[in-house]
Amino acid sequence: MASTGRPTIGVLALQGDVREHVGVLDLCGAEPVLVRRPAELAAVDALVLPGGESTTISKLLQVFDLLEPLRARLRDGMPAFGSCAGMILLAGEVLDTRPDARHLSGIDMTVRRNAFGRQVDSFETDLEFAGVDGGPMRAVFIRAPWVERVGDGVEVLARVPSGPAAGKIVAVRQGNVVATSFHPEVTGDHRVHRLFVDLVRDR
Repeated sequence: MASTGRPTIGVLALQGDVREHVGVLDLCGAEPVLVRRPAELAAVDALVLPGGESTTISKLLQVFDLLEPLRARLRDGMPAFGSCAGMILLAGEVLDTRPDARHLSGIDMTVRRNAFGRQVDSFETDLEFAGVDGGPMRAVFIRAPWVERVGDGVEVLARVPSGPAAGKIVAVRQGNVVATSFHPEVTGDHRVHRLFVDLVRDR
């Protein structure tokens, strides 16, 4: 594992927008690697869980024998960042999901899957994001979840500013684990990834 310079950050490469995260992590000063096996997970400093289809990724975590090793590394304090489906996987409780879906309990929160609606209801908006400088952040929501409950140790980083979902929580942090409902890897604004890379490096 990297201790200085460019931290080694894995991207869970089972399904979803893996390539986009790899590109942004590289630009933000990390050494990104693809993670599909327990040995690959054991070799990284941190992990990104990309957007995609959360129930499919959940099933593949079991097929590739990654579910329990990933839960164990999160319990041991490994930093992680999940976007969209990654947020769902990191939750302690998930609403409106399949009964056989599994999650990682990396953040003490309740997430509602597909909370904003179907693909046709995808949208963009500007968010105030706590902990980053530079003004509002453009956020892209695609079949996105939102957070309905957070535990005492969870910091709310962003909420929807207006519209039918005004006030809904869409970004959180608990210790070394960060999650967003939206896809910061697709907008060209790298501030969330930079925050995460700095978190990993500081640790």
